[in-house]
Amino acid sequence: MAHDNGLTRLEERLKREMEELNLPARSWVSQTSQANKPDYDVIVIGGGMLGLSATAALLFQGITSVICLDRAEQGREGPWLNYARMPTLRTPKTAVGPALGVPALTFRAWFSAQYGAEAWNALDKIPTPMWMAYLCWYRKVLDLPVRNQTNVTDIAFCDNGLIAVSVRGSDAPLTARRVVIATGIDGLGQPALPPVSSKMSRKFYAHSSDMVNFEALQGKRVGVVGAGASAMDNAATALEAGASRVDLFVRRAQLPDIDKFSGISNEGLIVGYVGLPDEIKWKIMRSGYEFPVPAPRDSVLRVFRHANAHMRLDSPIVDAREHADGLIVRTPHGEVELDYLIFATGFACALDKRPELRRLAPLVRLWEDSFTPAAGEDCAGLAALPDLADDFSFKAKSPEHAAELSRVYAFSFDATLSHGKLTSGAPGLTEAAQRLARGIVSSLLRDDAKIILKQFEDYSRSELQGNEWSPEQVVTTAHTKETMP
Repeated sequence: MAHDNGLTRLEERLKREMEELNLPARSWVSQTSQANKPDYDVIVIGGGMLGLSATAALLFQGITSVICLDRAEQGREGPWLNYARMPTLRTPKTAVGPALGVPALTFRAWFSAQYGAEAWNALDKIPTPMWMAYLCWYRKVLDLPVRNQTNVTDIAFCDNGLIAVSVRGSDAPLTARRVVIATGIDGLGQPALPPVSSKMSRKFYAHSSDMVNFEALQGKRVGVVGAGASAMDNAATALEAGASRVDLFVRRAQLPDIDKFSGISNEGLIVGYVGLPDEIKWKIMRSGYEFPVPAPRDSVLRVFRHANAHMRLDSPIVDAREHADGLIVRTPHGEVELDYLIFATGFACALDKRPELRRLAPLVRLWEDSFTPAAGEDCAGLAALPDLADDFSFKAKSPEHAAELSRVYAFSFDATLSHGKLTSGAPGLTEAAQRLARGIVSSLLRDDAKIILKQFEDYSRSELQGNEWSPEQVVTTAHTKETMP
């Protein structure tokens, strides 16, 4: 049972901790002339886990002119209550997440304040809805400036150095000095669908990120393409909704069972990955394609506790055709009749497929523009990712666009090749948000260097009042030989 008074005490503790850490820092960003004044210094696009942590980190650094925009209604940001169909997070419960170095901001503090230490010790993994409730509390207690039901439709560079962010339903765009794209796992692209999906009507299939009506699948024959966690979650959800049969179509001859990243998961990699040589980054992340992260054992058990769950190994769907009531899909081993098919096939980075990024897409430098892998190590998925600077900002294909693109930051899943797995889950989120915020601080300070210098030269408030010594204590005969007592 939750205890509200425990949460009240936690919030009082949080207030004390932030005061002791001098958080948030006082506002320091220079005000530009009225003619060139933006609506905000920073606009953060996306109000999920990444967007909230980015906004908080900026405020902590004294950048107070910030707005966070999200297209969802309040409390529905991110995947947690939408297409995240796992009952618990896969992240260890001890991950500090977006706490930004403040103990009272951790999920553990929030949970323990309401349910107690014994309940925390008994907790195995974080229930997914509870993680969303924690993020809602995080937003509330930090009073983060989030504007919901705001859909960004365009990002454009202005002649005066500002960035215009257009939103649906508004006549005039918002302007900012910096823009952070924090739109999660599909932030710079779209759901990845195999070519065979083009042979199917949309009424017969969905991507795992769609809002699938699972209740309508009761008594139906359902197929799920994939072998990862999302595939298992969707298969289990269909089975729990009463599907008559669920077939998992797995292109590999066996399920992935080794999480290579667990073998090197440590603070050194979180902090230091960004400085690794490109060839090492490429080899590490390419292993994610050769050895994909396996579905958690709990997720697999959740599927196969149902007798009507079936797995088809070495069975990519190579063709499909429709009939009046459903689909007939073909694998190398024969045909299967289905009523509905779910593609749990992940996401693909494709800036040109995002309407709001159409102006940026031709300018952005990708890894395929920067790095040539060794023979046999090609990977189209990695090559399509942006080659980001050390502060998450975009690099440009051409020097003429470098200054503009350095003001836009890709704080999404697509940053993983450049920065490691910081933006792919909770464990590295504090380091990611603080790295981003430090980068934006440095960038704004460079822009305002002359203003800062003038402020320094003009500052004239004396620290002394003139009464700190008596006239008799002032020696004016500096060149007179004196005999000291």
